[in-house]
Amino acid sequence: MFQGLSADEWSALHLSLKVSLWAVAWALPLGILVAWLLARGRFPGRTLLDGLVHLPLILPPVVTGYLLLLTFGRRAPLGAFLAEHFGLVFSFRWTGAALAAGVMGFPLMVRAIRLALEAVDRRLEEASSTLGAGPIAVFFTVTLPLTVPGILTGVVLAFARAMGEFGATITFVANIPGETQTLPTAIYTFTQVPGGDTQAMRLTLISVAVSLAALILSEVLARRARVRLGLG
Repeated sequence: MFQGLSADEWSALHLSLKVSLWAVAWALPLGILVAWLLARGRFPGRTLLDGLVHLPLILPPVVTGYLLLLTFGRRAPLGAFLAEHFGLVFSFRWTGAALAAGVMGFPLMVRAIRLALEAVDRRLEEASSTLGAGPIAVFFTVTLPLTVPGILTGVVLAFARAMGEFGATITFVANIPGETQTLPTAIYTFTQVPGGDTQAMRLTLISVAVSLAALILSEVLARRARVRLGLG
């Protein structure tokens, strides 16, 4: 499947993996925090936060990409601030592709982790508290380990969504070969070029193979985690 790939195809594959991994990396800590707030928190605006988290699932991806451009573009106040003070540039860069992919996969990650948190037996946490453990210690020694299968599921779902992201990416960072051209945008480009059907099909098969491998790996890791935790 990988034999005979052109330089542009290799570049798109490498960039897609890079973007997806970074998208998951930055989204995971925030995803765990938000999932905990939604699962355990009782505060004004909780329903609004839940709606905002899941908004990318129902908005057209192009709208999400345009909102990212308005927020993190070079001329946007936040985008200009990040570029000037931290050297972080998102628009028309691979970093912006990672941001867009992370935003689109974030709701799936949060939902999986939230369901895992809600399934944790609160009596185990209470027992740990009675033995003298503080809230932070209870979270890291009891709650978080019991949530590992859900976290793995959320990570893989977000990774697969990031690998397939198209609309928000092409709107926010365009389709620049070697910089922002991921597998989906490369497939789109090849379908628009006479004689590009073969390349488009190769990249499509690679996308399917990578996503399927990620799902299988997730199931294996989640199953091992449940066995170690005595959950199944």
